[in-house]
Amino acid sequence: MRVRSFFIVAVITGLLCAASNVSAQSTEAPIKAMMLKSADDWNKGDIDAFASSYKNSPDILFMGDPINKGYAAMVARYKKVYGTKAKMGVLSFSNLEVQPLDAKFATVTGKFHLERAPDGGGNADGYYLLVCEKTPQGWKIIRDSSTQLKK
Repeated sequence: MRVRSFFIVAVITGLLCAASNVSAQSTEAPIKAMMLKSADDWNKGDIDAFASSYKNSPDILFMGDPINKGYAAMVARYKKVYGTKAKMGVLSFSNLEVQPLDAKFATVTGKFHLERAPDGGGNADGYYLLVCEKTPQGWKIIRDSSTQLKK
């Protein structure tokens, strides 16, 4: 009887671990695809397309300098700060890690690099912590805490 109980517990534990791994994999790929698309949109000079990776909601929060609440304020800030192709430069992400929190939310951490000529502001590097929500339109960023490294 003990062997049978142990076997049942082992099988259930294995199934739960496998389900958790599948969930992590099914979360990671679409979020990474969303991040790569956002960098591609940025590199095309299309701030509106780039911003579509964020949830269009008055509740989103962008914790940069300054802190912006709401989609419209965030887009306006991006357009003010990065209003020309020279200021936008070429964006790339590295060290991208996705951590599912549950079926609807996940965090994303990594590094960003912005390659720009001196007249565009020069290169910029930093880190980010994002909270993403699974919406009917796909995974969207709802919180963005980005920190630029000092030159």
